[in-house]
Amino acid sequence: MSSASSKGDLRTAALARRDALGDEQRAAASEAIAKRGLPLAIKPGAVVAGYSPIRSEIDPVPLMRTLAAQGVQLALPAVTARGKSLVFRAWSPGDRLMLGSLGILEPSPAAAELVPDVMVVPLAAFDRGGHRIGYGAGHYDVTLAHLRKVKAITAIGLAFAVQEIKAVPMQPHDVALDYVLTEKQAFDFRSS
Repeated sequence: MSSASSKGDLRTAALARRDALGDEQRAAASEAIAKRGLPLAIKPGAVVAGYSPIRSEIDPVPLMRTLAAQGVQLALPAVTARGKSLVFRAWSPGDRLMLGSLGILEPSPAAAELVPDVMVVPLAAFDRGGHRIGYGAGHYDVTLAHLRKVKAITAIGLAFAVQEIKAVPMQPHDVALDYVLTEKQAFDFRSS
């Protein structure tokens, strides 16, 4: 079995487990992560990029509201083109969003572009080595590889505990995460 097809099978199984969660479990998980906060110190004014949840992704908005109350500057990604780095635009809870090219809510192109210090990353599956499976387009791998040439950026995956798998088949372009936060645990991969 090739790495790509096994990744696809692992993605499908993890997403099925995620999809099976009820609305109350989802909301409780998002609130548990928000209450715990980030596992690292963030200075006021630092830029934290979240994401607009799609499908059955864990909702980062409660965490982002908590961070905004601590003086963090927030941003959301915008897709420019496949294979290109995401751009991040300023966002505050309550701001109106528009549908982007992939049907994902994002800030207006008029919003200021920011370079994040921390990226909160959605995922389909993760392992205890800090590796993730996304949806296959590579947007976050490309973006992290590009931005880390410019500055140190901490990448934090957000997931439900049921999305953990034994091992992610790695490919050369895959970029590891620094942390993964679930409703049950914060995983720190920086010294792995």
